[in-house]
Amino acid sequence: MCDTCGCNVTHSNAHLVTDKGKLARTEDGRQAITVLQNLLTENDRQAVHNRQHFDKQSILAINLMSSPGAGKTALLEATIDGLADEFSIAVIEGDLETENDAQRIRDKGVPALQISTGSACHLDAHMVHDALHHLDLNGVDIVFIENVGNLVCPASFDLGQHRNITLLSVTEGDDKPAKYPVMFRAADLILLTKSDLLEVIDDFDPQQAEHYVRQLASEAPVLQLAARRKIDIDSWLDWLRDEVMAQRERRINNLSLRPNIQPEGAALHSADKYHHDDHDHHHQHTHSHRHSPS
Repeated sequence: MCDTCGCNVTHSNAHLVTDKGKLARTEDGRQAITVLQNLLTENDRQAVHNRQHFDKQSILAINLMSSPGAGKTALLEATIDGLADEFSIAVIEGDLETENDAQRIRDKGVPALQISTGSACHLDAHMVHDALHHLDLNGVDIVFIENVGNLVCPASFDLGQHRNITLLSVTEGDDKPAKYPVMFRAADLILLTKSDLLEVIDDFDPQQAEHYVRQLASEAPVLQLAARRKIDIDSWLDWLRDEVMAQRERRINNLSLRPNIQPEGAALHSADKYHHDDHDHHHQHTHSHRHSPS
């Protein structure tokens, strides 16, 4: 996993560990372990700052996660078509290379910024922060962050979002929640995508997929839809409408919402299975908004 592949160090946080960076030296020689722990801590700090940016402007920030090809960009295209008359939307796209997905969103008339992660298999809070300084968020209601296609690492990193959405294509197999519990336990909503293919795929049982989700002690709603053909998309759009209203209400009450970042996932990213002790990552929670973004 990421304790061996090195994806903790990305182009956006490398300055922390190189040359005279904040984390370049450690006090006791435990260089690898300490740096991994500290990078996670710095990511969390940056995520708090990002969320302050969103909260200040009553913007709902949503992290979209899935394996490659599950339909994240198609979902965004259908969502833009369905909500363009109601809300202003902006998109941050994460991929190892290319501008393909961002261009698809721009073709819909929505601002989209592509983040090329290079070898990193997930976005981090520093990357998102850099993107925010290149997007005009004035008047924006929803920022979608389309994470790198990966069913492990994206669930472990707080980006400053409020909600996590996990997509599971019916072409992938209904046992994915059992095989990748960290990702599905992190989800606030699970979308079974490409559901129009169920009529020709006989080895995906939506009820079995939801059963595996419930075995994770997750109460996240599970919805079926087919984004390209705009089938059963209304429940997803209604969920978004409710979340936008809830975010505006939190802003009025000076509150913020932190997503379900998973301690098991964070442990995969440090050699000694380090856990954050100052947050309860098992449950989403609402807390007072104490600081203003700089």
